[in-house]
Amino acid sequence: MGDDVASLHELDFLAWSEQQAKALRATARSGSNQVVDLVDWENLAEEIEGLGISQRSALGSQIRRILHHLLKLEHSNASAPRRGWEDSIADARTEIEDLLERSPSLAQEVAREIARQTRRSAKLAIRALERRGEIDSATSARVHATIYTEDQILGDWFPAEPPPGAK
Repeated sequence: MGDDVASLHELDFLAWSEQQAKALRATARSGSNQVVDLVDWENLAEEIEGLGISQRSALGSQIRRILHHLLKLEHSNASAPRRGWEDSIADARTEIEDLLERSPSLAQEVAREIARQTRRSAKLAIRALERRGEIDSATSARVHATIYTEDQILGDWFPAEPPPGAK
């Protein structure tokens, strides 16, 4: 394995997994490897691609967790669970930092995942607010209409505290 390939593995796992899957398929088509018949090239390539897909999935899951809790923080007047929601957001942000350090090419997926996860997160937040008795049609509409920027999601931003005397 060349130094460039080994370096890519260390610098950007997602890009490496995509490159290796492509290389395996090309090798299988060319028949240039002496062990072509002994290796299940296509399935091996799919498994390697799956490693990259799992990183994308982890990114989406963490973004959904952040959005879900940001929405509850913004639209709930409750004070008791706020610290837990904030801690969960901080943890998810750290998980995303780790993912992006391991696979910098995942950064190009962030905006797409935010767009994908926003509607899902709104549904989760509305369900949680319903269980807490904190939702009506106007609040539900506001939750669905809430949009956060990438900086708000990945940075240190949190919604304002509820006004004093709220539930």
